[in-house]
Amino acid sequence: MKNGISLKAVGHATSLFLAISFTLCVAFDLLFPEHAMYESWRRLLPGFEWLSWQSFMLGFIESYGYGWFFALIWVPLYNFFAGRDSRSD
Repeated sequence: MKNGISLKAVGHATSLFLAISFTLCVAFDLLFPEHAMYESWRRLLPGFEWLSWQSFMLGFIESYGYGWFFALIWVPLYNFFAGRDSRSD
């Protein structure tokens, strides 16, 4: 893709951002249980349960997948509209 944003770069960057954010939030929940967000994780991430390594890995993978979901929709839309905008100049 010549003048567009790379789907691969945005996909990996967004996915890693969400996966790292998920990991930091779980660590925060463990350090400060009175401010825990695990109920939100249970609603947002199907199959996620609190305090299990298998569940943490599932949440991590799902977070990574949500990043690709975002990229697969956003990058083509951005490239389409950016291409249309550059043609009109």
